[in-house]
Amino acid sequence: MKKFNNNPKKDRFLKDFPETCIENSDIELRFKFNFSFFDDSQEHGSAFSELGPGVLSDIMEKIKDYTRHELNYWRHQRCGSGGLKILADYGAFPVKSNFTHPKAIPNNVNWCRFRMENLSRLVGFTIPGGYADKPKKDSLPYDPNTFYLVFIDLEHNFYITEKK
Repeated sequence: MKKFNNNPKKDRFLKDFPETCIENSDIELRFKFNFSFFDDSQEHGSAFSELGPGVLSDIMEKIKDYTRHELNYWRHQRCGSGGLKILADYGAFPVKSNFTHPKAIPNNVNWCRFRMENLSRLVGFTIPGGYADKPKKDSLPYDPNTFYLVFIDLEHNFYITEKK
């Protein structure tokens, strides 16, 4: 009986075996980034290929950190001394913007942005919550927990605010 208790192969297998499964994980709460609407053609936006390795690495680290929670979590998180929202919803495309609304983006999405460092923003949209219960025929339901990245705005040109 002792030989079964001292089994190095079994011990290695169990040491590397995942401790969780889908049912007892928090995978359903973690939001997703979608890059299929990404637009790097506008003057004030940035292309991935134009970003220095440090900037791109910082963005990817933020994305990794952000996706550990659901989108609503970030809507209520604040940063900086002024208590600025990390994820802010704009609703419609802003009137005062150095960007233009890409034709491929539906007109009734919820535009929003993630605050990065200093003036940097990840700008995109989400599906308004009311659509989650109205999937198209023969289609998957809309996912209000997905952020569709459209622009990388390093200089705060998407939503122009008055300078103080």
